[in-house]
Amino acid sequence: MTPIAQFLLSPGRSRPTWRRLADDFGLTIVVSALAAVLITLVNGKTYELYDQMVYSICIGLIAMTILDGVRLTLLDAPERRRRWLVPFLLLLVATAPIAHYCGIVIGGLILGTGSPDLHDYPNERGQRGMILFTLLGIGAMVLMILNRERVERIKLERTEARVRAETIERQALQAQLRLLQAQIEPHMLFNTLANLQGLIAIDPQAANRMLDHLIQYLRATLSATRAETTTLAQEFDAAEAYLGLMAVRMGARLSYRCILPAALRGARLPAMLLQPLVENAIIHGLEPKIEGGNVTVEARAHDGVLEICVTDTGLGLDDAQPAAKGSGVGVTTTRERLHALYGARAALTLVSAQPHGALARLTLPLETA
Repeated sequence: MTPIAQFLLSPGRSRPTWRRLADDFGLTIVVSALAAVLITLVNGKTYELYDQMVYSICIGLIAMTILDGVRLTLLDAPERRRRWLVPFLLLLVATAPIAHYCGIVIGGLILGTGSPDLHDYPNERGQRGMILFTLLGIGAMVLMILNRERVERIKLERTEARVRAETIERQALQAQLRLLQAQIEPHMLFNTLANLQGLIAIDPQAANRMLDHLIQYLRATLSATRAETTTLAQEFDAAEAYLGLMAVRMGARLSYRCILPAALRGARLPAMLLQPLVENAIIHGLEPKIEGGNVTVEARAHDGVLEICVTDTGLGLDDAQPAAKGSGVGVTTTRERLHALYGARAALTLVSAQPHGALARLTLPLETA
C-alpha cells in the first residue's frame, strides 16, 4: 500500500489541525525554496533566483492550501477515507496546473512583472514541463507530510501501548497484592492460634496480650487490602502489631524498636509495603537464631526521598537459610511493585548489617497527603 493510501485508510490523528497546517506550510516553504534553487541551477540564470523563489513559494503554498484544506476537512474522518482515496489522487493531479498558474499570477503581482494570458498559458514554451515539475514537487511534499504524520502516529501508538501495558502490569500487581493480603499467612496464623490456646491455660495475661496484638494486626492488614495507598503511620502500626505478636510468641528472644518522626506520620506510600520487610527479618533472621535478637524499624526523609530501614541482628545474609514459611509477599514482589509504581525513582536494597544481621533499605519519593 502506498504512503497516501496508508494515511487515508489509517484512523486517528495525534495533533490539532492548526498545528498540522503550520508544520505543513513550513515544510512547503522549504521544499519550494529548494525547487527554486534547482530550477535556477538548471537554467544557469542565478540572477533570477529571487524571482524563482517568489514564484515557487507562491505555487507551493497555493497547492498545499488546496490539498491540505480538502485532506483535513473531508478526509480526517476514518469512515470517509476509503471512498475519497481516488478523488484525492485526481485532485492532486488537477492541483498542479491550477497552483502553477495562480502562483505565477500572484508572484507576478508581487514582483510587478505581469501575469500570463490564461488562454495561451498551457501552450507557452516550457509551461507544460513546469506543470509536470510542479506535479512532481507537490507529490513529493504530500508524501513527506504523510510519512511524517505516519511516523508520529506510530510513535503515539507505541507510547499509548506502553502506557497501557504499564497500567495493566500495575493493576495486575495490585490485584496480586490484594489477593495475597486477603489470604493471611496460614502458618503464621495457625501457629499464633496454637500458641494462644496453650497460653490461655498457663499464662492468661500473655494470652491476652497476644490476642490484642493479633486483633491489631488483623485490623491493620485487612484494612490495607481495601486501599492502594496508606500513611506511614498506618504502616508502622501494622508493623508494630506484628512485632508485638511475634514478641509474645518468641518471648525474651525478640526485642524491637519502631522509630517514626512525627513529621513523617502523614507520608503516603503503597499499602503493605513495609510489612514484608519486617516479616523477612523475623522469619529469615531472628526465628532461626537460637538466641534471637533485635529488630529496628526506622523512617527518615532527606531531599524529597523517604527512606525506611529494617535492621535485624539475626543470622545475616550469609547464614540465613531459606525457610519453608513466609509472608507470601516477599522481597522480590516488593521490588516488582516499586518498579511498576515508581520506576527508577524507588529501590529496595538488602545488605549485611554490622556486626551481624541484615539491613533492608527502602527508598521512594516522599509524598504527603
